[in-house]
Amino acid sequence: MPVLLVVDDEEPNRLALERIFSREGYEVRTAADGRAALELLRDGAVGVVLTDLKMPGMSGLELLRASRQVAPETQVIVVTAYGSVETAVEAMKEGAYDFVTKPLRKDAVVHSVQKALEKHELIRENVRLRAQIAQVARTEVIGQSAATRALLEEAAQVAPSMASVLVTGESGTGKGLLARWIHELSPRRDRRMVTVNCGAIPDALLESELFGYEPGAFTGASGRKEGRFDLAAGGTLFLDEITEMPQLLQVKLLRVLQDGEYERLGGTRTLRADVRIIAATNRDPVRAVAEGRLREDLYYRLNVIPLVVPPLRDRREDIALLARHFVALQSARHGRDLVGIDDDALTAMERHAWPGNIRELENTLERAVVLARGETVTIADLPAALRAGAGTAPEAGWLTFVVGTPLPQVERRMIEATLRHCNGDRNLAANLLAISARSIYRREAEWRDE
Repeated sequence: MPVLLVVDDEEPNRLALERIFSREGYEVRTAADGRAALELLRDGAVGVVLTDLKMPGMSGLELLRASRQVAPETQVIVVTAYGSVETAVEAMKEGAYDFVTKPLRKDAVVHSVQKALEKHELIRENVRLRAQIAQVARTEVIGQSAATRALLEEAAQVAPSMASVLVTGESGTGKGLLARWIHELSPRRDRRMVTVNCGAIPDALLESELFGYEPGAFTGASGRKEGRFDLAAGGTLFLDEITEMPQLLQVKLLRVLQDGEYERLGGTRTLRADVRIIAATNRDPVRAVAEGRLREDLYYRLNVIPLVVPPLRDRREDIALLARHFVALQSARHGRDLVGIDDDALTAMERHAWPGNIRELENTLERAVVLARGETVTIADLPAALRAGAGTAPEAGWLTFVVGTPLPQVERRMIEATLRHCNGDRNLAANLLAISARSIYRREAEWRDE
């Protein structure tokens, strides 16, 4: 776990504090002055500094200012026997986490260090999440429910092939994200994935968008234009809302799937289509065939590998994971320093039906991040509809879990909730959970590593 650094020019004080916190399970380092403390801060392992204010050479406030440059994530608690309102205000303005006075009360200083360490860990976790988000952008499919794991396993199995894929599911479930994920796992990952929303482009323009055109193909066609099949050469073409494609254009697409050939509008030269087709629809494709929206022969060509993305209400185990992801994503996007989401808000979200699925969840959390008043998203930051649903929860202090929630996730939620209930007192939380405090520290270290 992160190190506690005790800085005091008086050796008896250093030894006393080292003894107290060592018994509490902390790894403690000591320094007799500010310059020695800065050297220890530079190695990056210090989570909290507990420093005396009045010291020869570099004072506690000077050390605080220097630590902001050397180790900005480290939390600093200033200790002094010369407490005053002015000194406390100055310390807090300089970025101190807390300010305590001598003679120290053990319970008070231990509690202050515990809370400072929790803040340090939240900040570090937020930094890690932002780095991960920047690395994977929006191509990562997030979820740990049985339904999501089964879907991803099947998608990963078909990704290396050239087989056409038909992705179905309600609006907002992440069909486009799954298509992108399949492309990133395929041998075509180094080439482009081109997306066409068949329902967003007028019928009269869709053909030229897909296949391109030659000069003189129609009035105003003064030059050659490459179509999406040209742009996606060697890569993947994602046809979203395929059931909205006009019937005549479906015939041309069927030819591409059967023969791998097409012509540009107004052209006479037959071109080869070197693309992998992934199509998607929020309609039932069988019903779309019965209604005449989708050609039956095209359906069978597209439906070589059918993948069904389940709605969010059928994989509620993923909501907490998605919520934390979106809080980190939107915090980075909007320049906020939010570090998480509390259990009451998570419970309210897990109870909601989410008719708009993941898209609705992301929009809800973007709003919450923008309006949040504290360091975490709370239930007060959620829309009224979600807050009202939270009112049906069991008694305060209860946690609810969807049947089938993985045991490691249940354990983590239980430990974190108990720690909040105990105001961060790990010994008390351990007693309530009938485990050792060392077990809690070990679990927290494992979660940080994850």
